[in-house]
Amino acid sequence: MQLKNDLLLRAAMGQPTERTPVWLMRQAGRILPEYRAVRERLSGFKELVETPELAAEVTIQPVDLLDVDAAIIFSDILVVPEAMGCTYEMIEKRGPLFPNTIKTAADVEDVRVADPYEHLNYVLEAIKVTKRELNGRVPLIGFAGAPWTIFAYMVEGSGSKTFSKARKMLYEAPELSHQLLRKITDTTIAYLKAQVEAGADLIQIFDSWAGILPPAHYREFSYRYIAEICQAIQGIPVTVFAKGAFFSLAEFSKLDCQVIGLDWNMDVKDARAAVGPDKTLQGNLDPCALYNDFNGVKRETIKMLEAFGPNRHIANLGHGVYPDTDPEKVKCFIQTVKEYSHR
Repeated sequence: MQLKNDLLLRAAMGQPTERTPVWLMRQAGRILPEYRAVRERLSGFKELVETPELAAEVTIQPVDLLDVDAAIIFSDILVVPEAMGCTYEMIEKRGPLFPNTIKTAADVEDVRVADPYEHLNYVLEAIKVTKRELNGRVPLIGFAGAPWTIFAYMVEGSGSKTFSKARKMLYEAPELSHQLLRKITDTTIAYLKAQVEAGADLIQIFDSWAGILPPAHYREFSYRYIAEICQAIQGIPVTVFAKGAFFSLAEFSKLDCQVIGLDWNMDVKDARAAVGPDKTLQGNLDPCALYNDFNGVKRETIKMLEAFGPNRHIANLGHGVYPDTDPEKVKCFIQTVKEYSHR
């Protein structure tokens, strides 16, 4: 199906665009009253993720309500460890909790390489329903967590400031760590290929905990697996968003991907110099800038657009939008991008 709005895909591929495309990480979610209304009818977050028609409904909400240039499928990076046999609970206001963590060689042995059509079919169905309902209005983004970030949750058991248990395993049992990362990578490649087959127009890899590793460990335990995933996903653009991995931007220039996401701590000029001219950059407004008054939101958005320039840029935040952000401020951000970047 021909897309009515293909700005995101053209920008990702470095093709000319009439203006800078814009979407937000976590745009489908708690900032929207319409999302909360859907959630209130359900037992919890996981029921929403695992019900394709409802996941599609909340995926499309920001397209209708915020007028963004892309939808991103409503799901979670932690569906992958669950599919591998490492289940999680989503605790309200606390985040994910894994009752059983990976500690030993036997635990790694017990973890399976998941079949996406058997263990993650609800996500694939949600993509198909969303594509049908979008009817070509905007592209649909599929995604997965980077293997290191998934590893971190499976070993740590929850979110953490340090992920010291996960990082400890890298030092104490590097071979065992690689065995687990291998299984996660194989699962992720199969899962992302299935998302593309189901209709995803662009894939994003989220390495949420990239920045807690020292550079040498990042190269050994994260970057190499991301490179493998990028190489495996062909035919559509791939975005790599590695939060905090400013030290690897030059290496990211060598990845077989089209877009590099920047967090709000990364300097745009330095990032462009490190990545080079042949990749599109995505980001990177500080999510807290949206707490500003409307004039302040406009001012900060324009500063961001000027820093990136008119070419090879996808406007976004430097992380997910915070749940207590005023949706009207989000609309102001989106509208400012559209008006100021029009050419």
